[in-house]
Amino acid sequence: AMEVAGNRAPDTIKKKVSETLDIVGLKERRDSFPEQLSGGEQQRVAIARALIHSPRLLIADEPTGNLDMINAKEVIDILEQINQAGTTVVMVTHNADIVNRLNRHVVTIDGGRIVRDEQEGKYLL
Repeated sequence: AMEVAGNRAPDTIKKKVSETLDIVGLKERRDSFPEQLSGGEQQRVAIARALIHSPRLLIADEPTGNLDMINAKEVIDILEQINQAGTTVVMVTHNADIVNRLNRHVVTIDGGRIVRDEQEGKYLL
């Protein structure tokens, strides 16, 4: 992603990629191809690509949708770590367990309208 943007020196890119892969727990998988990665690892690569430019806002649309419980927890832990480091994380999910565990700001949208907005929300069925 940084090479495509074309505004960084190769040494800077190498350092930033290493730091970002470390954040998502994939530093040792740096030279792997997508087909060599598990679903959870592929999702962490997607987060790393989004994170590489140090955004102030990260939007995660169903980041755990196709993951087992262990990988889902790892992805959520990474998103929490990113948030604690100062990046605002907006996550869209239908996973009640994740919403209830996080106990964070919850906005519920139904038919394109906000129907609920709570600072410490839970998933309502």
